[in-house]
Amino acid sequence: MLYNKFMIKNKYHHGNLKEELIDIAFKYIKENDVESLTLKILGDSTGTSRSAIYRHFKSKNDLIETIITKGFEYFDDCVSPALHDNEVPLIDRFYLSGKRIIKFANENPNLYRLLFGKNYAHIREEIIDLKDENCSGLGALKTTLEEGQALGMIQEGDSYQMAIVIWASLHGLASLIIDGFMDVEKLADELYDNMFKYLLNGIVSNKIKFISSLPFSDRILPQKLKK
Repeated sequence: MLYNKFMIKNKYHHGNLKEELIDIAFKYIKENDVESLTLKILGDSTGTSRSAIYRHFKSKNDLIETIITKGFEYFDDCVSPALHDNEVPLIDRFYLSGKRIIKFANENPNLYRLLFGKNYAHIREEIIDLKDENCSGLGALKTTLEEGQALGMIQEGDSYQMAIVIWASLHGLASLIIDGFMDVEKLADELYDNMFKYLLNGIVSNKIKFISSLPFSDRILPQKLKK
């Protein structure tokens, strides 16, 4: 049976049952698709009655809503610190945060599909607003772009739309990797560096010389900015 490894009755203390159920749900989707997750699996895993579970989650959609909310918190905790670290050069922050997105997707493919895929979009759109400054790392990307614009390093323009374009590129590569498209996973690092170079060429200002600690910056930074 698919969830045998999660049937560990009597291990959990039910003083904080909701958190225990959420923890089991995240562990489950780490290795299995979200569609196969059920409230019964949570009950069997914790030795909890159905009525007790229903006091916390009235339906699977209710559970999914909680997973999406917490999933975006985990995702934001993974991505945003790299963008907000003012001790790191701006160019490096963009690069490192993008790498973190790819890494998050690669390590949590089922959760990533849940957060950004279509299957549960109707639930996600009820609770997540992409224009929220604290949403999904996108807000951090937007504010970092605005920081670059204020410094004259990033071209003027709509920072929200600019962030969406960058996000779409990162999401596309992440999706190709986790869905096993051809040999993309084998070329992931090379493809990411090339994508970063193309994106950078599209958003940087011609008026400024970038400072970067990246070991390969000579290869990815536009030549006109290094003179």
